Amino acid sequence: MSKKIILLFGPTASGKSRLALDIAKEFSCEIINADSMQVYKEVKILSARPNNKSIKHHLYGFISVKKNFSTGSWYKLAAKKIKDINKRGKVALVVGGTGLYFKALTDGLSEVPEVPKINMSSKLDKDYILKNPKIFKGIPINDKQRLQRAISVYKHTGKPLWVWQKKNKKIFKDREFTKIFIQPGKPEIEIRIKKRFDQMLREGAIQEAENFKKIRVNSINSSNFIIGLKEISEFLSNKISLNELKEKVVIRSRQYAKRQLTWQRGQMKDWKGFTDTNYLDLRKKILSYLSKT
Repeated sequence: MSKKIILLFGPTASGKSRLALDIAKEFSCEIINADSMQVYKEVKILSARPNNKSIKHHLYGFISVKKNFSTGSWYKLAAKKIKDINKRGKVALVVGGTGLYFKALTDGLSEVPEVPKINMSSKLDKDYILKNPKIFKGIPINDKQRLQRAISVYKHTGKPLWVWQKKNKKIFKDREFTKIFIQPGKPEIEIRIKKRFDQMLREGAIQEAENFKKIRVNSINSSNFIIGLKEISEFLSNKISLNELKEKVVIRSRQYAKRQLTWQRGQMKDWKGFTDTNYLDLRKKILSYLSKT
């Protein structure tokens, strides 16, 4: 293949990690993580972080759950990794299910200044937000993290967040990418989600969630939203049974997969899609397609 950057997107439990290994072996790739939950070092099992060591993996499990990690931070690190991989004559394979990460790579990202966080949770009530449309333009009223960031940016720069976001800076050109996504059918995704969570439980997900609980993580940090942490906490407090725990995780994972597929339909119209559920067929088609790009 002539291109030096492959982007591989897919919903949760779609088999991206397995496929990425086969692509990497075939085309001499190094893998870069594009999953916002797999960056956290203390949560390996519940984030479904890959553990294969035969292929070089980057940006997996390197940030503490105590820290917030933004799309902008990922973009800078990923761009640096891609350039480094390409310089060494290899192909960069970016794999994950976080749509914003891929959008940053393909469309560029605005250079919003780094500003200190300010604790203004008391101000984040509906009336305050509605009375200040200039500050919160384009942000959903229930997205507390982005609302708080908007206040911080406005307080320290005098400009609303949306003004900064209009100034995009692109590092890579569109012709440098081969963009593919995988999309098994909804029934297949649900089967895989159930199997995967059973496997997570066998591998020690409950202990991992207990360990996470002992770490003092700010309630607004994104690591709190790793699927399974809240549900296992409820199970350990005897609020729900084991079966209810499994059911809740499956439902939440299914909802997440649905949001990912909605993103893909809206934001990835120029990407090449593959819907095969049989892995060998999927692998054959994708390797064939990549060899022609």
